[in-house]
Order: sequence, then C-alpha cells, then structure tokens
Amino acid sequence: MHDLAQAGHDVVVCASRASALAMTQTRAVAARLAQLGWATTILNITTTGDRDRVRSFAAIGSESLFVKELEIALRDGRAHYAVHSCKDLPSTLAEGMLLAAISQREDPRDAFCSERYERFEDLPAGAVVGSSSMRRRAQLMAMRPDLTYEDIRGNVDTRLEKLRSGKYDAIVLACAGLRRLNVSAKYMVPFEVTQMVPAVGQGALAVETLEGASIAQRLRDAVNDGPTELAVTCERAALAHLRGGCQAPIGVHAYFEGGELCAIGAMTDEPGRPLRRAGVRAAVSNCAAAADLGVRLAEQMQCA
Repeated sequence: MHDLAQAGHDVVVCASRASALAMTQTRAVAARLAQLGWATTILNITTTGDRDRVRSFAAIGSESLFVKELEIALRDGRAHYAVHSCKDLPSTLAEGMLLAAISQREDPRDAFCSERYERFEDLPAGAVVGSSSMRRRAQLMAMRPDLTYEDIRGNVDTRLEKLRSGKYDAIVLACAGLRRLNVSAKYMVPFEVTQMVPAVGQGALAVETLEGASIAQRLRDAVNDGPTELAVTCERAALAHLRGGCQAPIGVHAYFEGGELCAIGAMTDEPGRPLRRAGVRAAVSNCAAAADLGVRLAEQMQCA
C-alpha cells in the first residue's frame, strides 16, 4: 500500500481489534480525524490475546498481546495507523514504530463490580474475585488477602456475563471501558487511584504509526491531548526504568494537581508479596521533564 496521506488522498486505513470496546475507541479517533477531512476505513485484526481466551496472560507469557499484529499491519502496508488502549502498549515501542498521539484520558480508575455485594469491603472471606491482571491482583490481595482470586478472560461484555452467571462474586474492570461501552454491573464502585494504582496509560488511547509516516502529524493535531501526553510519558518512563511490561504487577499513575505533575506507584515481585509504594511531584512543561519525573518515581519504588 502506498502512503495515501503522502499521495494526497483523503482516505486512510486504521488497524483495530474487532471487540466492541476496541471498535468504539477506534471510531472515536476516526471521528476526530474526519474533522480534518480524512475518512478512515477500519481493518479488523485478530491479536494473540484475542485468539487465546482460555489461558491467563501470565501463562501466555508474552508482551504486546493486543498490539503486535496491529503493528504487523502497519509494517506490511495494510494500515496507516493503529489505535490501542494505551495500557496495552509495552513499555518500549518496537523498532520503527511511533506513538503519534495520546488521547485525552477517560476515568483512569479501576472499578469493583458485583451482582451481590455493594462494596469490596462487603465481600465475605473466601469470596471469588475475578481478574486477569497481575497488577490488580497484587493490590487487591494487599487489601484483602482473605479472598480467593481467579483469572477471568474475555472482553468486557463477556466478563460481565460471567459475573452475572454467578461464577464470580466480584470482578474488577477499568472504568474507562465501562464508560465507553455504557455498561455496568448491579453494583459498581471505583477504587481511588491512591488505593488501587492504575495501569500505565489506563484510560487513554494510543495512536501508533510507522516512524516517518506523513499522517502522524495530522493524527497528533486531531487527537493528542497535551496534559495526558505528559502524564502518560511520565508513567511509561517509570515502567521502562523498572523493566516492566504491560502485564507486570506494577501500577503507575500521573496527574496534574496544583500546577504540578504528581506521580504515584505501587509494585511487587508477585501477587501476595508486600507492595512497594512511592510518590513524587514536580512542575513539568515538556515530555523530557515528564520522563525524568517517571524515572525518579521508579528509583524511589525500587528503594521502597
């Protein structure tokens, strides 16, 4: 495929997963690009994480579970850009790839969801909580080691259906996905970010292109949100310094408060081990300074 943007055409192709949430996210980016006069055709891609709906992420044992195949579509010219949940990206992009834009962040928090119990604190000892995220399980276990934690796979709707079937007493999902799909459980209570530190990039969308792609600047003009970009840059720098991938039991979240960028983190070697927490803050006005703050946070977390 030729670079349509360079050739002067006004139709481009976006690689996207086919799940309802992925399509909702992709259409949101495409709508912003359309405001600049560029129509998008969506190419649905099945990723490793989509094909294997049984094994846990830890058992599959790979980073880029929802990213690699979309990047292949960019490399072989089937697509001009790809849209990801930012939290699915590895801490370091593959060679030749460019993070062209970061969207304004949706609610970054994780949410307790249950059909039987109103709050996480109401769960009886031994209650079964479903989560496929090592990060979530590590922080949940730190709060409630008396509960039983089991893997749960599938898209948001599938997980909510498993919850309604009674297989789990509660599950934990990202507020952003629930909001974008306009779905919920009978009881849904967000955890505050200081209580359950979100995944790096959680709530934001990442738009990826090949390095040097002429459409990159248009995507940035259409989608990029400056404050979110600084926060996510900080978070990703911390994760990279810790050599953690998107499935590592590490939570890092950055947000602006009082004119400063605040960054908090929680990590452990594996669920069930004590959490190491840290927090830093500084006035930040560019991505280099944001990344430096992320490295400072990572160093403090390693020493905690």
